[in-house]
Amino acid sequence: QVQLVESGGGLVQAGGSLRLSCVASGSIFSLNTMGWYRQGPGKRREFVATITSVGIANSADSVKGRFTISRDNAKNTVYLQMDSLKPEDTADYYCYAEVVLTTRSQIVAWGQGTQVTVSS
Repeated sequence: QVQLVESGGGLVQAGGSLRLSCVASGSIFSLNTMGWYRQGPGKRREFVATITSVGIANSADSVKGRFTISRDNAKNTVYLQMDSLKPEDTADYYCYAEVVLTTRSQIVAWGQGTQVTVSS
């Protein structure tokens, strides 16, 4: 069994910063790509950022230059540093991880989400 637990969400004023964390635990052999998606009120879930196991990062155009994804492989943790936040960044943020369970088994696990609210 694998669990992903996010933390760090909250209420912040426009222009402010938040740092989200997501820790993976359980029967993990290794972690491949990890990342973040978000779902705003009345919107579809959308891609935010990903990072591979060797640190190659990719992010959505809407957050480029403002959000930074990183990870600590020793801690099975992925982070999302969010700066210059805008009201349109308001959403539930979900982390995910490609979890290698054995040499022949891999799943995609999701966290339960953490809420980010940016006031204008």
